[in-house]
Amino acid sequence: MQKITAVAGLNAAGKTQYIETLRRQKSSDKIRYIAFTDSYGVNVDNQYYLQLRWNQHDIDHETPTVGELLIKAYQMTGDDSAVRRQLRDHLYELFGFDSMLDKYVISLSSGELRKFQLAKTLFANPSLLIMDNPFIGLDSATRDQLRTLLLSLSEQNGIEIILVLSKTDDIPDYTNEVIEIADGKAFPPCTLQEYNSRKVPVPPHVLTKEKADAILSLPYINDDYDCQHVVDMHNVSIKYGDRTILKDLDWTIMNGDRWALTGQNGSGKSTLLSLICADNPQSYACDITLFDRPRGSGETIWDIKKHIGYVSPEMHRSYKRDLATIRVVASGLTDSIGLYQKPTADDLEKCRWWMDIFGISDLADRSFLHISSGEQRLALLARAFVKDPQLIILDEPLHGLDLLNRRLAKDVIETFCQRKDKTMIMVTHYEEELPAVITHKKILARNL
Repeated sequence: MQKITAVAGLNAAGKTQYIETLRRQKSSDKIRYIAFTDSYGVNVDNQYYLQLRWNQHDIDHETPTVGELLIKAYQMTGDDSAVRRQLRDHLYELFGFDSMLDKYVISLSSGELRKFQLAKTLFANPSLLIMDNPFIGLDSATRDQLRTLLLSLSEQNGIEIILVLSKTDDIPDYTNEVIEIADGKAFPPCTLQEYNSRKVPVPPHVLTKEKADAILSLPYINDDYDCQHVVDMHNVSIKYGDRTILKDLDWTIMNGDRWALTGQNGSGKSTLLSLICADNPQSYACDITLFDRPRGSGETIWDIKKHIGYVSPEMHRSYKRDLATIRVVASGLTDSIGLYQKPTADDLEKCRWWMDIFGISDLADRSFLHISSGEQRLALLARAFVKDPQLIILDEPLHGLDLLNRRLAKDVIETFCQRKDKTMIMVTHYEEELPAVITHKKILARNL
């Protein structure tokens, strides 16, 4: 009989603490917990830096591939029964692993990384599988496949499954019970229908009019580029070995455009954005013009970056140092990961202002590593906006946010884009996350 529980609650409600307590109570080598914190693994994370995914010459080529790691995980239990082989073959087909087996884990997209983590965990034959926000970062088709797979694992393999969810409309309709967490306390289990009936609806807007007016009234920066074409790409191709990620791509983004960039997991969305942000070394071999200036015409990386605000899963996983949250926000002023220059009083005031806009002003002095993942994402959003950029690049910016904070972030984005000469690119796998200001859409097809 299936046993699937959803643990739901707002950001910082206490879901992680509840799960940690539960794991201690159920201590067993058959419990597996996937936090989906975009971690690559101990060996890789020790040497990780933001651009490593695109600087593959820096990867130790004795590092095992995805295929080798999956084989090792499968063989770990010594069980090669027909049931196990059937599960392995099903996961390989379901998640399209054939196209990933020769990749290094570091080169996986955010969505591909989640598929890899899940398969490796399932190969360990868990009796209890706890998954923290398992659907984020996955394209629509893969989310549907995962919902089907979880039900099958519970019904046919007898695995008890606990889903920890901030985005509560991701709760599968077959869930047996919902445990709501609020203010560090767990409510008694209830049915999904009961839970939905008492949920407070999210208002049409969360950002107050006063804060929206304050964003619209921000003074403009004197050294902004005066340009018509923010991005021009012509016949851009990116290859790693024999693998083609982008092929003959043309893209023009005009001043004031707001683009939605979509495509399947592994289609090259983050790679494309890394070219614009000058994080990819291959960008200098491509025909790319930014702010009406051809790439390689004398500008430095920092000349480019100071006009771009950026948030992404890669950036999130880069912040492993124990910094005060306000210092993480302040690092957006110098485009660094971590803060290596002492911010001025004016800098700190800007940081506090944007933290207040995103509702996290009380977290300024808290350690970034000790706040919830949703609060971390809000801090990284504040980091992206803090220098009032001409071009804002938001790669899955709403990861891990509850419904209320998603609406708040959308309000901020929509308000910011009403200002003069503000251009945006946003990546998301959820159509409903796109702000109302989107003017164009680009869909990337995966190169097989």
